[in-house]
Amino acid sequence: MAVIEVAHQGGVALVTLNRPDANNALNRDLSEGIIETFSALATDDGVKAIVLTGAGRCFCAGVDLKALTEEPELLSTGMGLGPESPLVVALEQCPQPIIGAVNGAAVTGGFELALACDYLFASEHARFADTHARVGILPGWGLSQKLSRIIGINRAREMSLTGNFIDAHRAEAWGLVNRICGPEALVTEAMASAGQIADSDPRAVAALKSLMNDGSREALGDALVMEGERGNAFAASVDYSQMSSRLAALRQRAGKQ
Repeated sequence: MAVIEVAHQGGVALVTLNRPDANNALNRDLSEGIIETFSALATDDGVKAIVLTGAGRCFCAGVDLKALTEEPELLSTGMGLGPESPLVVALEQCPQPIIGAVNGAAVTGGFELALACDYLFASEHARFADTHARVGILPGWGLSQKLSRIIGINRAREMSLTGNFIDAHRAEAWGLVNRICGPEALVTEAMASAGQIADSDPRAVAALKSLMNDGSREALGDALVMEGERGNAFAASVDYSQMSSRLAALRQRAGKQ
């Protein structure tokens, strides 16, 4: 059984973590499968957006502690820690936007995997927890910094220091997830959102994703300078002869909403 399943619908790729009997916990095979899959999708011009979800009742239960016990070097040699981790790089440097469709529990390393997505939809059954402190380790894929920037430092402290779960409704109220969906509708709604992204200009989408991600790491003034510099460079490469057809399509879409 493949630990990663990939399906294509139009310009959207649906990536499913497929270790349901292990709650999609990250062992070497699954982590390497994620890296290989997203590295391949990043260079596929036919893929404009990606949805990431989990098979079974969990999104991802984090690092497989049984595998880590049997292979203590798993984190250092397989997944890596820090911003240069191959696992983090594969998702964050993927030019296509990634929507996380969180179908169940996203715990610790699985929570970090969700935070590597560009935005999240959640099933009514979704739950989120950071249990790093409870098991005696520290985050290494960005959670300690990303979470506080999304939900606020005090809420992040509560989640990480207590290890308590929050449900989908609290996650939505705190701004962690964009939308709550019925369990059967989750992937459909995430794919529909990804399809709307796929209708946009792929060069502009990739450039905007990079600009927003890079800018979020800078002070506001520096980020605004970055926007101006990249905006000017991008404008010089735009084919304005295509603009009228894109505007017509945009007006048609707006009329349907």
